Amino acid sequence: MFGAMSLGSAIWGKAATVTGIPIACMIAAAGATLSVPILMRWKLQTGAALDLTPSMHWPEPIVSSAIDSDRGPVMVTVEYQINPADRTAFLAALAKLAGERLRDGAFNWNVFEDVAQEGRFVETFLLDSWLQHLRQHERVSNTDRELQEIVHGFHLDGTPKVTHLIPAQPP
Repeated sequence: MFGAMSLGSAIWGKAATVTGIPIACMIAAAGATLSVPILMRWKLQTGAALDLTPSMHWPEPIVSSAIDSDRGPVMVTVEYQINPADRTAFLAALAKLAGERLRDGAFNWNVFEDVAQEGRFVETFLLDSWLQHLRQHERVSNTDRELQEIVHGFHLDGTPKVTHLIPAQPP
């Protein structure tokens, strides 16, 4: 994109030098007008099949005391215990879930593997504030729920353990 902008700027700069600014602008406007009907058949359909209706399937976080809405960052961890034979398929499914986490407000996402216990993985994602995390609960869609069900299907016993962590404040 940046290369195209640089090249386009050089070309339109040269065109404006040769023909003058008004004529170069008229040519650019005509080109933009003509490109609309030509490009109409190539529509962005990347999200057309997704069900982005909020699923509201995440439970409210359990807290020991009230948390200021601007307190953060918030680190959410999700612990999985999987069959080691499913490692590759699990990580592929979890990579798809990473996009959902980032789209719903996280600014960082990682997955860690326990070196002492085979098959134990910890997914982490960070959000700016407690309020941002609560909003994330509202943004989770039905398509996201389906991705989570696939990932949770690899977990061996019950549901994965979810932990919410915030920075410690001195007394």
